[in-house]
Amino acid sequence: MKNSLKKIFPQLFLRLALSFTFLSAVADRFGFLGENFVWGNWDNFVIYTKQITAFLPESLSEFGAYSATFLEILFAILLILGFKTKATAIAAGMLLFLFGLSMTITLGFKAPFDYSVWVGCAASFLLAVQDQFYFSIDNNFINHKHL
Repeated sequence: MKNSLKKIFPQLFLRLALSFTFLSAVADRFGFLGENFVWGNWDNFVIYTKQITAFLPESLSEFGAYSATFLEILFAILLILGFKTKATAIAAGMLLFLFGLSMTITLGFKAPFDYSVWVGCAASFLLAVQDQFYFSIDNNFINHKHL
C-alpha cells in the first residue's frame, strides 16, 4: 500500500497543480481574482501578450492571447479528468516552452524564472513520461482494455 501511495500521490498532485496553475492564470485575465493580481482583466492581458510577442505582427499577438487562453482552459480540464493525459502534458509543455521563450526574447532571461514558466514546462514533460495516470479516465480505459 505504501508503495502505491508513493506512485499515486506525486503524479496526481502534479496533474492537479498544472491544471490549477492554468486555471489561476485564466481567472486572473478574466478579472475573477480582482484588479490587484498580475493582469486583473482581459485588456491588460492582451497588452501583456502583445509585449511578449512583439516580434510578431500585432494581429498574431492578439490571436495568441485568445489561443493561449483557450488552450490553457482545455489543458486544465483534460488534466483534471486525466483524459489523453500524455498528449495533453506534451502540448502543455510545448505551450509553456513557447511562452518562456517569448518571455526570454522580449523581457530577458530572468522573467520566465520569476513566473516559474520553466518549472511548469519541465513538470509537463515529466508528467508526459509517466506510464500510468491514476484517478484518470485514461487509467479506466486502459484497465478495461485488459479485461
